[in-house]
Amino acid sequence: MSLRSAAFAVIAPSGFKESMSAKEVAHSIAEGVRSAAPQARIIELPLVDGGEGFTETLVEVTGGRIYPVTVTGPVGTPARSFFGILGGRGPKTAIIEMASAAGLRLVPRDRRNPLVTTTYDVGELIRTALDMGAKRILLGCGDSGTNDGGAGTAQALGVRLLDADDMSIG
Repeated sequence: MSLRSAAFAVIAPSGFKESMSAKEVAHSIAEGVRSAAPQARIIELPLVDGGEGFTETLVEVTGGRIYPVTVTGPVGTPARSFFGILGGRGPKTAIIEMASAAGLRLVPRDRRNPLVTTTYDVGELIRTALDMGAKRILLGCGDSGTNDGGAGTAQALGVRLLDADDMSIG
């Protein structure tokens, strides 16, 4: 069967790292399919794996809301980030994607050193969501540009991490 005679297409991509979200990829592919087969019935179904697009997708399907937040950023430079609160009933649930605060796209190529990047910014998002009354947190950990094992996140939430000499690990 050729694409021109197909009556139905499901487009279910993930995002393209540092380029396009899953939603943008799905829309672009759908536009291409429509140009080749205008009569096709198309369903755009962006998939997320916890990385870029995780928050936006879950908030959209539940009728929730996105909240913009400025965070420290993985290399210490302020970064515009966000988290979401799911819509619907049940405990207030925050959706946080690590990529929005500490993602690879926020770490310039010449500063991609896992010994100095931090997830402190992810902790800032969690703290803000908790301050807004979130009772549950769903944290998507895909597309990170950091490798501190969550130490920065824990520190932003008040945990003190000490070295063998009882000094803060920084």
